[in-house]
Amino acid sequence: MDHPALPLTLAILVAAVLLILSDRLRADLVALLVLVALGVSGVLTPQEAFSGFSRSAVITIMAISILAEGLRRTGVTDRMGDLLLRLAGRKESHLVVGTMLAGASLSLLMNNIAAAILLPTISAAARKAGIHPTRLLMPLAFATLLGGMATLLTTTNIVVSGLLIDQGLRGFGILDFAPVGLPLVAIGVAYMTLWGHRLLPTQPIRERTEGVRPPVEDLVQLYRLGERLFRARVPPGSYLIDKPLSRSTFREVYGLNVVGLERDGRLTLAPSPDFVFREGDVVLLEGNLEEFRRRDRPPYLEILPPREWREEDLESPAVVMVEAVLSPRSGLIGQTLRGVHFREKYGFTVLAIWRAGRPIRTNLSDLPLQFGDALLLQGPRERLPVLRSEPDLILLANEKEYLPVAGKGWLAAAIAVLALALAALRYQAVAEVLLGGALAMMLTGILTMDQAYEVIEWKTVFLVAGMMPLGVAMTKSGAAAWLAERILGFIGPAGPLGLMAGLFLLAMGLSQVMHGAAVASIIAPITIQVARQTGLSPQALAMTVALATSTTFLTPLGHPVNVLVMNVGGYRARDYLRVGWPLTLLVFGAVLALVPVFWL
Repeated sequence: MDHPALPLTLAILVAAVLLILSDRLRADLVALLVLVALGVSGVLTPQEAFSGFSRSAVITIMAISILAEGLRRTGVTDRMGDLLLRLAGRKESHLVVGTMLAGASLSLLMNNIAAAILLPTISAAARKAGIHPTRLLMPLAFATLLGGMATLLTTTNIVVSGLLIDQGLRGFGILDFAPVGLPLVAIGVAYMTLWGHRLLPTQPIRERTEGVRPPVEDLVQLYRLGERLFRARVPPGSYLIDKPLSRSTFREVYGLNVVGLERDGRLTLAPSPDFVFREGDVVLLEGNLEEFRRRDRPPYLEILPPREWREEDLESPAVVMVEAVLSPRSGLIGQTLRGVHFREKYGFTVLAIWRAGRPIRTNLSDLPLQFGDALLLQGPRERLPVLRSEPDLILLANEKEYLPVAGKGWLAAAIAVLALALAALRYQAVAEVLLGGALAMMLTGILTMDQAYEVIEWKTVFLVAGMMPLGVAMTKSGAAAWLAERILGFIGPAGPLGLMAGLFLLAMGLSQVMHGAAVASIIAPITIQVARQTGLSPQALAMTVALATSTTFLTPLGHPVNVLVMNVGGYRARDYLRVGWPLTLLVFGAVLALVPVFWL
């Protein structure tokens, strides 16, 4: 350890890895702490410490988010997915192929949100075909990961390319991943169609306590609302008489949702907050009946006999029930319904939350929301377009609304295609060209500047900007060379293929539990030093590492798309391992076979 900063750099590296693995702090926060530690300790100059924010990789990530949102808002991506699924028909094996081709195609441009965009379409296609979405959602997630391997426009691929450029080497162009990545897509589709879909849960009707969503379309049955719905009559002298619903304290004091109000035999669903109670009104409530009995004050509400409930009982021409999941970049994650004023903001009431394979129906207001949660909502049908346009939520419904930017689909598609074509021709100016395409989306009115700011994945931006200086520090301090020597001493005798295999397994293993961009930022500098010490192609080894960070089929924690489909599909962690390990082996073998052909 000749360089004085080497021990300190290694200590910061180890601390960063342990913090990310422990999940005590968010990965983007850890990245910023790494940046500060490298700067304050003197390992890097202030300019080097903050250099991540000026990297072309960061600009590329921001530009891709804006281009993808332009295609989404104009309905281009939805129509692409619909077309592929219509061509697939209703046979399950054909739907698996259509689902995976749609997911892989969209992920070429929008890897992080392709599955989110297609989720409502896939769910609707499954219902029409009479199969459970479980049979399609994991193939969708895996196809999204595979599609991202075929293009530069995946976060980890962008990071690896940027680190190559930092070392004075040639980075990757838009199409450089295609010769290896497209065969990987074909292998993945073939595997899931011929064998993998047989390993998916068959979803027979089971006890819901086992943690699997039953294959029923009725949302009231699915969330078992019947166990929490009851009717109560307002008696003479009640404290509710002449009081508006907004002051009833049903939600605040009793933890109940008012689902409907019945007066003179007429039921009003999702009543407005200014609805005034009268004697004899019947209130349809959702919550814990026994808890309400204990806390109700005299003259007590008259609890009416129970009855059976179905979804159609809680809907009307003006009121709808829908299911929604939190999007990967949702600002609701970690917030409570009360804290974000959910009903006031969206106009919908959350009746239940599906989490970890079971419905939660009580004390929802103060429950912090988690990524992957599915929310059962009831509210005005006229508010659906507003709800659908919210980036925080993904509606699991088949209706599409393109009103905000109607008629601009062809323009958005033309801008995206032109930007990608120019980026492919000018691989040294990818960031500039894609940023120009993003600006064109705004200049043509497809997006506003405020909408562009909202759709940028700032967590990823700060994660990448914070971790990339660590690569500079590892090279500057000699830490990358020192670690490369240890790796070569361990697996170097196995030859070039052995080195590729060892680096792939190292990056792939870490990516199962860490953000891929963080793994790429740590492993890529070591990989470049290994290449320099052995005379192998840096691009070959770097591409191997980049592809390995996307091979996250073994756990639901490996990538946000796995988490996204986990709750909606009712999967368990072991389902990913059972279906994912053969695909992981296939990708591993294919990478070792294909990368040397094109890059060694």
